[in-house]
Parts: sequence; structure tokens; C-alpha cells
Amino acid sequence: MTSALSSLQDDAQLDDIIDRLLDEIRQLCLTAKEIFMTQPNLLELEAPIKICGDIHGQYSDLLRLFEYGGFPPEANYLFLGDYVDRGKQSLETICLLLSYKIKYPENFFLLRGNHECASINRIYGFYDECKRRYNIRLWKTFTDCFNCLPVAALIDEKILCMHGGLSPELKSLELIKRIPRPTDILKPAEKKARYIYNAMGQRPATPPRPGAPQPQPPPGA
Repeated sequence: MTSALSSLQDDAQLDDIIDRLLDEIRQLCLTAKEIFMTQPNLLELEAPIKICGDIHGQYSDLLRLFEYGGFPPEANYLFLGDYVDRGKQSLETICLLLSYKIKYPENFFLLRGNHECASINRIYGFYDECKRRYNIRLWKTFTDCFNCLPVAALIDEKILCMHGGLSPELKSLELIKRIPRPTDILKPAEKKARYIYNAMGQRPATPPRPGAPQPQPPPGA
């Protein structure tokens, strides 16, 4: 045991391990990206399938979720986005999800959330985690992969799934299918971008509870 530890403590060998890890993570992103691009922006899926919300870098919670629902391919899964940021293990989380996507491309599905955008995860933790643990180039590799994620899924032609909400300008699901990929949505500046922006980030407004203080306009407004 002592000799094994001492051999791993050799700087050159550790650097080699880190380089191999980086190469493997980059390969995960590239392979997953290719699979995303072969599948439509609006996935058409069939039940039974388990639908899962935000993970946000909570790797241990993701493992518990699989322990409860069944590890793939025991069950089919659709995740609705927000895999990174906030939690401390975004890298482990997204790498496991991408690995399952590659291994079971027709049974395991990932949609894009607003935190799978560079403008968001640059601020909320994923960028800093990549920079601290590896380098910024790795973050850019993930960004390229995220830009290819589908944004919506239709289950049994009845249940429409997405991370956020529907754009009022979305008159037909065909419009989702036509959204080009890869795409990096910073803001809904263009009409074609507003569909994906709303699907990824807009949440239904929650009415304030009775008696709750109301937001006040800024002075001079």
C-alpha cells in the first residue's frame, strides 16, 4: 500500500493521470455532442420513462436518484436540464450523465436548461470549478457540447417536457424542430432564439401570497 501511494505521488505520473482524465472527459463531450446532433431538437419519446429535474452538481443526490429509480438501462430517463452550477461536483455529475447518454442513446435523454449556457454557468460556479480543478479549455469543451443539447421532448404525443416555459410566440412544435444547433443563447434577441430561451429559462410566475410585501419601483421611476 505504501509503495503504491509513493509511486502515485511522483509528479510526472500524477501529471500523466491528469492528462488522461482530461482526454477522457474531452472524448465524452465530443462523443455525446455527435449523438445529440443525430437526434432531433424535439425528442419524441414513449412511456414508461422517468422524468428528472435539476441536479445542479449534487452528484450524491444523482446516485441516490438512480438507486431509487434504477440504474440505466433498468429504467429509461429524461432529464430536464440544469446539471451544473451551485453544487460542488458538477464535473462528476455531468460526466456520469454524458456517459450514460453515450452508452444508452435511445434510453437515456438529456435536455438543455438555462445553466447549460456559457453566460449562466460562467457566473454560477461551473466555470470556476473547471478552472480550479482543470483548466478553462475544459469549460469551453463542455460549452460546445451543451450548445448541441435538445431543448424539448414530447412523450406519447401528449406530454411536452422542457426546462422552462412556453414562448407566447411558439405557435407550433415544428418551430422547436427548426431551431438550429449548435446554438449559444445569450438572450432572446432574435425571434428564432426566443423559442429556445423561453424553453430553457423562463419559469411560470408564482402569484405572491396574500399580505406579502410588493416590490417597489426604484426612485425616479
